[in-house]
Amino acid sequence: MSIPSVGHATSAGVPVPPALEGASAKSEVPFSRLVSDMIQDTNHQHLQAQQSVRDLVTGKTDNIHEVALSAANADLAFRFVMEIRDRLINSYQEVMRMQV
Repeated sequence: MSIPSVGHATSAGVPVPPALEGASAKSEVPFSRLVSDMIQDTNHQHLQAQQSVRDLVTGKTDNIHEVALSAANADLAFRFVMEIRDRLINSYQEVMRMQV
């Protein structure tokens, strides 16, 4: 039984941030770049959702399904970033509680 590496996460349906696309298991991506790319991607999805809502309101499009899907994707990306942030804060606090 083989376990897929992080680079194969898209086959399981889990999105891979742009910083990791095409990366092999041996290549190293700085953590700050990974977080920065994730935040930029989330911001881009939010801007796309705003634009699709704006297009719906102004009558440029009548596809409500795409607008709802765009808004749901932006919301999911935002929640994912917030969950990562919360876990990082919890990890930091736990390390700070350790006695040396």
